[in-house]
Amino acid sequence: MNKKYFPISNNGVSIPAVLWGKPGKRLLIEVHGNYSGKEDTVIAMMAQIAVSAGYRALSFDLPMHGERQDDNYECNPQNCVSDLKAVYDYAETISSEISLFACSIGAYFSLLAYHDLDLEQILFLSPVVNMERLIDNMMKKYGISEERLNTEGRIQLPEGQVLDYNYYRYVKDNPVSFEWRSPTSILYGSKDDLSEWEEISKFSSGYQAPVTVLEGGEHFFHTDEQLQAFDSWARETLGGSII
Repeated sequence: MNKKYFPISNNGVSIPAVLWGKPGKRLLIEVHGNYSGKEDTVIAMMAQIAVSAGYRALSFDLPMHGERQDDNYECNPQNCVSDLKAVYDYAETISSEISLFACSIGAYFSLLAYHDLDLEQILFLSPVVNMERLIDNMMKKYGISEERLNTEGRIQLPEGQVLDYNYYRYVKDNPVSFEWRSPTSILYGSKDDLSEWEEISKFSSGYQAPVTVLEGGEHFFHTDEQLQAFDSWARETLGGSII
């Protein structure tokens, strides 16, 4: 498959990106999740499926992921939304029909960045649709109050994550409660321990986004069975029956 590596510029920030496939009018922007990158397994699988369906795929590294792990540019909603908008601006220069595939926290950032756009089609894998609920659950798990987080500013958790008060305030002030006009499909694992079914169901009902549930599937799709289910769902949803 044709692959082109290049940077996308965003106000002096360099975003490492990959274009998969040959030029055409249809393009799929791909947004990875946490602890992932622009060529992770499901990103590469979706790129191959997209190319088979007549798309070109565009993936990139979020801040502090992939080639950007050592950059002095935090992975917070403000920076990620800014980067996603820069990626979309570039995509518009090479395509007239833009669709989106996003995973986990990448789906949350995409909802913030692209909610006022008319995209052709949206595919979400294990999307985070209520970041405030996710952070609240983490705080509850470790007995951390909002007052303590406000006082300390940043708190390192035992599992490696960092709670940041400014991040939390942005999330609380910018809930996913806007119009989302683009046709959307979701693949969700029944054993997802981050994105609660209650939130996925609420989002699905509010935005007419059908959900395919993989029994036994986890938030992170990585086993052979999970990846096979993802492959089948992606082929059927994005491009119909692709051999």
